[in-house]
Amino acid sequence: MIKQAIIPLAGLGTRLLPLTSVFAKELLPINGKPGLEYILDECFEAGIKEIIFIISDKKKMIKDYFYNDSFYKKILKKKKDTRVLKEYKKILKYKKMIKFVCQNKPLGTGDAVMKTKKYIKSNHFLMLLPDDLIIKNNCSKEMVNVHKKHKSSVMASMTVNKKTVSRWGIYKLSKKLSKNNYKIEDVIEKPKIKDAPSNKAVIGRYILPKKIFSEIKNLKPGKGGEIHITDAIQNLIKKNNLFVAHNFKGKYLDCGTLQGYINSTLEISKI
Repeated sequence: MIKQAIIPLAGLGTRLLPLTSVFAKELLPINGKPGLEYILDECFEAGIKEIIFIISDKKKMIKDYFYNDSFYKKILKKKKDTRVLKEYKKILKYKKMIKFVCQNKPLGTGDAVMKTKKYIKSNHFLMLLPDDLIIKNNCSKEMVNVHKKHKSSVMASMTVNKKTVSRWGIYKLSKKLSKNNYKIEDVIEKPKIKDAPSNKAVIGRYILPKKIFSEIKNLKPGKGGEIHITDAIQNLIKKNNLFVAHNFKGKYLDCGTLQGYINSTLEISKI
């Protein structure tokens, strides 16, 4: 069973500057609720029991958000506000599930994953990238079921317009395994339109094997001097480890840009 999840949160958030120079983008409200809480709810509903946040010193605001007990107690002592009490209980529920590790240098998602190594106990774990929200269906829950069925690693997949493939990581798929699930032969980062093996894009939900830590450890920095998780995944696929692309049923929202953030608020307000 998949019981642990990791969430990389140390990114600089440059696409939302100047706001992110002083504020963690993951705490920005989307329809009245921090974006990060949608990710936590997805984990909780998928059966996750422990979540590891990878933050930086600049993102300590995120830790403070979950450890501000005295603030809530002070308010509730003065006034028994049911809404505040409900929010405080929710924060306490999340806090019991969360551990924190630090990534103070922006050295890529692979490096962020490596920071969690000492906490990962089981053979597979879930990773969620917080810029990617998936609403209306629980993508992580779907992927846990795919993992059970195929005894494999799993990555979320979405069909994109062929003209936009150069913005995405794109799958090369070999065969259909079951409904909405395909064997991954390779992952190509931001290919040219003519070089794209498909129009199936990588979205920020992964069920990864514990052995990925050994692959990351042996990687040399890639583009931008970063350690890329995709490189480690490619190496495992070449060694005949089964990775499945799952075409999820929910609606994808990009919260990593200002326009995407605005659109996400509008979409969620309709639910």
